[in-house]
Amino acid sequence: MSDFSYVGLPTPLIDGPAKITGNLKFTGDLKLAGMLHARFVLSTYAHANISGIDSSAALAVPGVQRVLTADDLPEVTPSSRAKLMLARDRVIFVGQPIAMVLADTPAAAADGAELVDVDYEPLEAVTSIDAALAEGAPVIWPTGIPTGAEDEAAHGADTGGESEEDEGEASNIAGKTHTAKGDVAAAFARADVLVEQTFETPMVHQSSIETQGWVVQPNPINGGVTMWGSLQSPFGARQDVANTLGVPESDVNVYGMPVGGGFGAKFGLYEPLIALVSVTVGRPVSLILTRGEELLTTNPAPALRVQAKLGFSADGSLLAMQSNVIADTGVYPSGLGGFAAMQFASFYRCENLLLESTNVVTNKQSVGAYRAPTSPTAFMAVETLFDEAAVALGIDPVELRLKNAARVGDPAPGGGDFPVIGMVETLEAAREHPLWRNREESRAQGRGVGIAIGGWMGGLEPGASVCKLNRDGVLQVQIGTADLSGTPTSFALLAAEAYGIEPERVRFVYSDTDSAPYGGGVGGSKTLYTLGAAVVRAAEEARRQTLAIAAEEFEVSAEDLEIVDGRVQVRGFPDRSIGLGDLAGKAMTFDGKYEPVHSNGRQAITDRAPSFCAQIAEVEVDEETGDVNLLNLAVVQDVGRAINPLAVEGQMQGGAVQGVGWALLEEMRYDEDGQLLTGSWMDYAMPDAVQAAPIDTQIVEVPSVSGPYGARGVGEPPVIPTVAAIANAVAHATGVRMTQTPMTAPRVLTALRER
Repeated sequence: MSDFSYVGLPTPLIDGPAKITGNLKFTGDLKLAGMLHARFVLSTYAHANISGIDSSAALAVPGVQRVLTADDLPEVTPSSRAKLMLARDRVIFVGQPIAMVLADTPAAAADGAELVDVDYEPLEAVTSIDAALAEGAPVIWPTGIPTGAEDEAAHGADTGGESEEDEGEASNIAGKTHTAKGDVAAAFARADVLVEQTFETPMVHQSSIETQGWVVQPNPINGGVTMWGSLQSPFGARQDVANTLGVPESDVNVYGMPVGGGFGAKFGLYEPLIALVSVTVGRPVSLILTRGEELLTTNPAPALRVQAKLGFSADGSLLAMQSNVIADTGVYPSGLGGFAAMQFASFYRCENLLLESTNVVTNKQSVGAYRAPTSPTAFMAVETLFDEAAVALGIDPVELRLKNAARVGDPAPGGGDFPVIGMVETLEAAREHPLWRNREESRAQGRGVGIAIGGWMGGLEPGASVCKLNRDGVLQVQIGTADLSGTPTSFALLAAEAYGIEPERVRFVYSDTDSAPYGGGVGGSKTLYTLGAAVVRAAEEARRQTLAIAAEEFEVSAEDLEIVDGRVQVRGFPDRSIGLGDLAGKAMTFDGKYEPVHSNGRQAITDRAPSFCAQIAEVEVDEETGDVNLLNLAVVQDVGRAINPLAVEGQMQGGAVQGVGWALLEEMRYDEDGQLLTGSWMDYAMPDAVQAAPIDTQIVEVPSVSGPYGARGVGEPPVIPTVAAIANAVAHATGVRMTQTPMTAPRVLTALRER
């Protein structure tokens, strides 16, 4: 790291003290004059006609001002989940908003919502993949399935493959994809080892600490609104709201508030509805979801069923890969099933592929992105099959992966060739980890050790940044995106490195969509990779402008100047210097002859920087109860360049803990009527500090070509291989292969008894 002054320094988060002391203000803390508090009235049926709504009792509650139904709002075509609005005539999932109670206080709104009486005529519901595909099943969208989710590309989760449109009768099949390469049947026929399994993972919720929330104030002059929200994409919210209100985007201003966790869930859901309600009543409106509403009405990860098959030659060469993914996407379609199929075969060299997917709608809440969408399932399939093949071939599991791992110049998913990637380096580092090297010793003690790797291509989106030098010598950087993971601290290190100033002298300003440059949505491990490049360019241009002013002041060439300790000085003559603040002041005064230091940085990076994470899990399995005790977890990840190692390690640990939840605990369970049985944190289990186990992180650095100073995206990869690593560890300990998550004690015990 000697080539850098600030990049690579472990740096505490800038807003860390404000967060831990409770002084950072979130959307739920906002209070506007005349603001009404909103509460949903939610459907208690998965599928029913609405025969009547009686709000008289709710309106009698002191403080309740209005009760709105679909009849009170303009009719909006439900082309996507965000435009479903309030239910009109029919409900299609438990938790669908039917009415909205507006009151002077949150308590009055909640009391009123409980008193709204809805008359239902129950209809048959389909609440599973098999039920939705069964012959004669009720069709959720008899007149045609709407467009569906639009946030997948923002996460780098492009489907790939060829979409197949169904021209036949209406059904619950929302779409199919098909990708073929080579001759899969012939390759399987000549394979020496075939491994195949069917894997299943349930809907899993993002479960951020902060629930989703919005505050909207109408603008009576132009018919637009100002919105504050816990948002991963302020500019995306502006576009959706403007489109729904029928006003220009310039008449909608969105403030992205601090986000208390998003993980893909906060890319857009109820923003258009809240804006429409605020305009309708002509007053500011606040809607902050309760935890129960968050679990019941938002957009978790889809349930997936993956039929997977691999074929190998005797020397370990991967000959063929086949996957057939069926995705339960809830009431709205999603392309995530196709992405899971593609992820299955993205990072191993193979000339023969057959990848298919079917997306199915059911009477459950619609799904969305969740950190590395569908990848924990896809890699559970491919990585556990690799382990099975290694046993059958008598080859070390890591060596089998290394033999087939993608390298620079190999074909990449979606076309083109892989750039500089670190899959091999990540596997090699994991191979040397003590947890892996000592696996047979662990096995002798009745434990199991498993390994897996996950890869992520990374998202892309243009963005811009603005820099200016203030009279106090502070470099102010303005961006138009949200902060989910401490990126301002990493941006400060980038700006400091590019400008030549201490990170403490850099200030970041998150602005509204009216004043900030376009920043894109935060997701897909692209924020630092893409927007960081814009910050670096803006800081470099600000440095050039600063030195140009100083050069004229000192009557020397700009190349003869340097910035040291907040001052510009002539190289070799430190007594000839001027403070940055004084220099800025010369361009911010009456009769000044210099242009102010004010720069722009823009980027539209089109080259992805794939990143990889390998994990090694050590488990102990109680064969009498089936309980899986995770003892240790090692996380080895190629991050390109660790701009802030402290934040990088935090992402690695946080993603791995979420992976532990996927593997052992988390499941959104529904009964046959579509009722959510895990509708609170009392029932929806997540890992705590004890269940997460000790996590050892190891950073690998294989610099990317286009990222700032070689950085790659960090957030997605660490959640991907955890499930497979734990499943492989269970197999190593017991000989039992788990193919369904979560790997709860009853499921493991059943598998143990059936072996």
